[in-house]
Amino acid sequence: MRVIGLNGSPREKGSTAHLLEHALTVARQEGADTELIHLQPLLQKQKYPFCRACSSPCSGACYRGTALEQVFRNLAQADALIIGSPVYFGTVSAQLKGFWDKSRRLRTDQALLNTVGAALTTGGARFGGQETTVKALHDMMLVQGMLLVGDGHSSADAGHQGGCAQSPASSDENAIRRVEYLARRVVEVARATSVLR
Repeated sequence: MRVIGLNGSPREKGSTAHLLEHALTVARQEGADTELIHLQPLLQKQKYPFCRACSSPCSGACYRGTALEQVFRNLAQADALIIGSPVYFGTVSAQLKGFWDKSRRLRTDQALLNTVGAALTTGGARFGGQETTVKALHDMMLVQGMLLVGDGHSSADAGHQGGCAQSPASSDENAIRRVEYLARRVVEVARATSVLR
């Protein structure tokens, strides 16, 4: 069982990364192999950090031979993705959107079809756009054909859309608890649906 966390924040030690690290720790406790990928440095190394739709279907030519190509290979082999983004103007960060736009080749290949997906986000205020950002993350995963889960688990309750925190996330006890439920649910559903991948 392989669970990958994607950090859509430009900060590798910020609130979003903190929540992702905590989620992956719980996933490891549940028996999964995990990896955390920071998107900002990947995009910085690209000649074109944003998709220019240079071919249709996507050939992946713009990132061929780069670390981004290997990351997309890793995603295609994952059982689950936990995607995190800070709230930027009520939605996902440019880094996350830029990365996901470049994943068009994965969509063409149906490489993420039936991969389990979960979302978490952090905002500067308690009600600072977290739910709209989670919704955007869900929409992005649905376009890849992924199976979405929220932060519910049989050890707790049915949950909601995903993990939502107020910065600093390390002080948001409720968010930390919800992310634990989310991580358990991700591993549970990934195991139950492995025959689909």
